[in-house]
Amino acid sequence: MSDRVRVLVVDDDSMVRGALTMMLDGAEGIAIVGEAADGDEVPALVDAHAPHVVLMDLRMPRVDGIVATRRLRARPRPPEVIVLTTFDSDENVLRALRAGAGGFLLKDTPPPRIVEAILRVAAGDPILSPGITRRLMDRVTADSGALDRARAALGALSPREHEVAIEVARGSSNAEIATALGMTVASVKAHMTHVFTKLALDNRTQVALLVHDADLV
Repeated sequence: MSDRVRVLVVDDDSMVRGALTMMLDGAEGIAIVGEAADGDEVPALVDAHAPHVVLMDLRMPRVDGIVATRRLRARPRPPEVIVLTTFDSDENVLRALRAGAGGFLLKDTPPPRIVEAILRVAAGDPILSPGITRRLMDRVTADSGALDRARAALGALSPREHEVAIEVARGSSNAEIATALGMTVASVKAHMTHVFTKLALDNRTQVALLVHDADLV
């Protein structure tokens, strides 16, 4: 199991959990290490099984996915979180991404896409559903104050860091950024570390949202 991505499935619907577990546990490179029926069960299961990725439902009766995600991302060396949602949850998804989720998918996403998302998020690349992302960005850019705040925050970056941040918002991987900007992957990773520190952000998804807030992509 050491070479596989360990996944924790969190959903209050036992049928959804069972379907996800059955579908994913046999996928190449993935191992399901546990299931949780509510967000309040997540910390203990993370401690027990050390998952790399948590598939997180949003609407749960005791501790919802937004609170559970925020609590997880505040921990040392937290797992990545992929939010599973439906079309009518745009506002909650945006809140979850700002809480530190590495991406989100719709619950009717085809299985190969879910597998790809888990592997990519585990590797540090965010997964954002294009259609819903556009709707979320439309909501954000309607707030002129958000645009000004985002541009002011990005002003703290060096020109090279700014370029890297924009490539992240375009969905580029580290290798793709290196090719586009003519640098090594190691240099991209170093710039990303500086971007996270200067912007006080936790992951690439939050960087992407900030760049979208600034209306630069």
